[in-house]
Amino acid sequence: MDTEREKLVERYRTEKLDMETIAMRVAKEFKDGDVVNLGRGIPGLVGNYVPAGVDIFWHGENGILGYGTAYTIDEWQEMDMAVHNSSIQQVRERPGMAIFDFGEAFGMLRGHKIDTGVLGGFQVSEHGDFANWSFDYPPLNSGIGIGGSFELTIGPKRCIAAITHLDKYGNSKIVKELTMPLTGAPQQVDLIATDLAVIEVKGEKGRKEGLVLKEAAPGWTAEDIVTITGVPMEIADDFLVYQL
Repeated sequence: MDTEREKLVERYRTEKLDMETIAMRVAKEFKDGDVVNLGRGIPGLVGNYVPAGVDIFWHGENGILGYGTAYTIDEWQEMDMAVHNSSIQQVRERPGMAIFDFGEAFGMLRGHKIDTGVLGGFQVSEHGDFANWSFDYPPLNSGIGIGGSFELTIGPKRCIAAITHLDKYGNSKIVKELTMPLTGAPQQVDLIATDLAVIEVKGEKGRKEGLVLKEAAPGWTAEDIVTITGVPMEIADDFLVYQL
């Protein structure tokens, strides 16, 4: 690791954005009436930050559509343990909410009926390849599995990766080529939102052309993001500070 990048990695540990801020930024990507599926991790926070006046139909591959916000642990007495999303978060019922079986839920994904899927993961390549599983994860008997991530990567019309920019060792999660198993199909991610940047993966699904840096966290320059990432990317003509 070169000295300049080492300094940026140390700075990242104290000057990165928090997970809630990533979730807030992702929520700005939705339009009123969108059908959206949220994966585990950071994506599970997104539903709490949708702008006022924007009505989203949340979809879960466990067989639920149109649910409300998630309960907090302090609201445990109000929860119905049978009403949860695919991340096993207990959620509020809403008028018009629908419950159905797995087959219908996965049919919606495979039939491209979902507008946007948001996933957390381990790596995204410069051409939008996505990795969120490995042969070493999840730990045995953890109760965690690959789940619907294969369908959630390739099924929705748009795929957003909501991830931390670096792993705990300081390695960039945005890479030239995946070193972990591919999830779904090649070149499916359209947008990457991290705790440092918002990056577009330019081009059509399956024909991605590379990365475009759209936004950076306050105090971070485009050059800082390119250096800490270590992957070539264009700088957008309208490059901005992280938009919330």
